Amino acid sequence: MFCDKAMELVRELHRAPEGQLLAFNEDGLRQVLEEMKALYEQNQSDVYDRLLRIRALRWEYGSVLPNVLRFHMSAEEMQWFNHYKKSLAAYMRSLGEDEGLDITQDMKPPKSLYIEVRCLKDYGEFEVDDGTSVLLKKNSQHFLPRWKCEQLIRQGVLEHVLW
Repeated sequence: MFCDKAMELVRELHRAPEGQLLAFNEDGLRQVLEEMKALYEQNQSDVYDRLLRIRALRWEYGSVLPNVLRFHMSAEEMQWFNHYKKSLAAYMRSLGEDEGLDITQDMKPPKSLYIEVRCLKDYGEFEVDDGTSVLLKKNSQHFLPRWKCEQLIRQGVLEHVLW
């Protein structure tokens, strides 16, 4: 069990008569230091594992964690989470064009690059990558590139038609 050797060294010291010094127990001290190193490495591994799990929570739940999860985190872990989410947000703003790119959006690759969408309101002409234009009128359905539709889906102009 951990600490047994350290406790044995302390007991030896206390058993020695007052004013006398026992022989230096180099082997015992070496064993205690090796045990401390093993404990330190295990602790570092546990801390790293928790940070990986906290990082995964940002990708799963977004930038605001549910209270039930925050309750089980230390103040330092919450500070690390907040720093991570700010760093991730800054990185995503640096990608793409003016509004950036939300890389947390599609955690699984899409099954197809094109999706069928229904227009919920009149939008007007919409240009596709190949230069062709599509007229987006209310209740019209189209088969369009997924990445071109995502913003319009979020804005409520289009809805993804699921079969």
